Amino acid sequence: MARFIDDLKRTHSCGDLRLENDGDEVVLFGWVHNRRDHGGCIFIDLRDRDGLTQIVFDPSEVKEPFPIGDSARSEWVLGIRGRVRDRGDKLRNPRLDTGAIEVLALEATVFNKALTPPFEIEDGVATNEEKRLEHRYLDLRRPILQRNLIMRSKLNNTARDYFIGEGFIEVETPFMVKYTPGGARNFLVPSRLTPGNFYALAESPQLYKQLLMCAGFDKYFQITRCFRDEDLRIDRQPEFSQCDVEMSFINQDDLFKVLEGLVFRLWKDVLGFDLKERFPTGEFPRLPFDESMRRFGNDKPDMRFGLEHVELTDIIVEHDGGNVPLLQPIAAKFKDGTYRKELPEEIVKAIRVPAEYKLSRKDVDELEKFCKQNGAKGLGRAKVNDGGAWTQSPFAKVITDDLRDAINKACGAEPGDLILLQFGKEARVQTVMANLRVHLGKKFGLIPEVGTDGDWNFLWVVNPPLFEANDDGTWAAAHHVFTRPHDEDIAKLESDPGMVKCYRYDLVLNGFEIAGGSIRLHDPEVQKRVFNVIGLSDEEGRDKFGFLLDALTYGAPPHGGIAFGMDRVAMLAAHTESIRDVIAFPKTQRANDLMTGAPGPVDAKQLADLKIRTAVDPK
Repeated sequence: MARFIDDLKRTHSCGDLRLENDGDEVVLFGWVHNRRDHGGCIFIDLRDRDGLTQIVFDPSEVKEPFPIGDSARSEWVLGIRGRVRDRGDKLRNPRLDTGAIEVLALEATVFNKALTPPFEIEDGVATNEEKRLEHRYLDLRRPILQRNLIMRSKLNNTARDYFIGEGFIEVETPFMVKYTPGGARNFLVPSRLTPGNFYALAESPQLYKQLLMCAGFDKYFQITRCFRDEDLRIDRQPEFSQCDVEMSFINQDDLFKVLEGLVFRLWKDVLGFDLKERFPTGEFPRLPFDESMRRFGNDKPDMRFGLEHVELTDIIVEHDGGNVPLLQPIAAKFKDGTYRKELPEEIVKAIRVPAEYKLSRKDVDELEKFCKQNGAKGLGRAKVNDGGAWTQSPFAKVITDDLRDAINKACGAEPGDLILLQFGKEARVQTVMANLRVHLGKKFGLIPEVGTDGDWNFLWVVNPPLFEANDDGTWAAAHHVFTRPHDEDIAKLESDPGMVKCYRYDLVLNGFEIAGGSIRLHDPEVQKRVFNVIGLSDEEGRDKFGFLLDALTYGAPPHGGIAFGMDRVAMLAAHTESIRDVIAFPKTQRANDLMTGAPGPVDAKQLADLKIRTAVDPK
């Protein structure tokens, strides 16, 4: 072992060697990927992060290293000194970059033996994810995960180079911060030095990057870790990475130009895909928030396929519910004027499924089960026959001809088409219909499969409302309270907060939000008014955000920024369905680390040092 480590240094990786190396003496280090005994000769595929090289132990040519090749097993760590030779035309392996050559072992050493792994170190391994996460250090040896993390490293480095080249300054901001209300739930960290007090783990550097603008840094960025105590899903982890950006003296268009430049650079330099073929102007299209909700039911639409929503609420109101008992109350509420039409409590939406997409009654029943799993009470449906009549519908015998014909016309329905209907509370209808659209897109094969570039469909979703209504009639910030309202809407802050639009924006890629940000409020007086709308008095606002309000009074420049989600970008760029495939040591759906056992209990002394008692007895 000492000879290989101290005297012989690795000359090549296991993915480097080609025919032009024929006859070279080389030194390789790596893991035994597999071993084959061919009656006198032992063949081992030696693996490192760059690839595989076939090693030949042939006692008829070199006797000394043969016992090591004969005894080696899967995942043993070996060092090999050998001579490169041509395999010959008939024995070449076109599936490997190194498949034209092999290395005849002249000397070998065992750095470490290995137990039999609990699963094969292969791409496409069938072992369940929990077992692989328990042994993540083995799972990470799989070539696909190594390629993912190498690609992610290139994304980070390219982003950093891009921003430095654009005159940005990289500044690190604290992880342990003051808890402030709004946004996601924070993880809390007890303070030993000030018992009874807690830090919050930063869910983003939001306030600090605004303070950096007040400090005159003009252009800031950092690739940073953030923390949110939220329920997990395929594109969310409790700790995540974002490329955080803030700029002074800009408007929304200025920021879009910078971010579009970053995306074009990442896709070209890291993924080898020139987005100018798709977006020749160098700009991504923009979609107003209201239109996105109307057409797709959410603010992160996948626009690579159709099946768009059809808004039917106005038609239902116009026809007084068309004699349908479930629709008449919705129409009556509008007629009575009990709430404004611009902010409906209940809506009616439809999706038209063209006749070419065959759905049996069983299929439709399965769709209803899917909708119920997403919070719906059921799923309305109607099959359109010749002449526009409805069949296979609970409404067919009661709906008026006029309303039926109006719905058919609004949906563009033709004979053989199926109309799927959802009505009720707006938030629920939007969520159910948005998920149903994507579900149908996958069912009908309208969305490119994971593992292909498909169509990189970027767009900006812009101009959302600044506030959203709570169930008790109060208001909350739809994003965060530091977002600048449209100038023409500032007068509505007290009189009509639900109609205030703001300079907030999300960058969406194929149905995933990959970046989000806003132009900030730099006027302390307007900031106080926004606090008041969400129920924060001047005193409460000062108590929670006094440091920011103070900074704004000392000459704050107009500024804005965005956070670019590096985990989601890497997930999409790697063509994988789970964000865990691009994170070295991810958590499970329940935020557990199966490899280390975190989170775990602490002993009573640690709790005593922190002056903390728990409802669960410490171990």
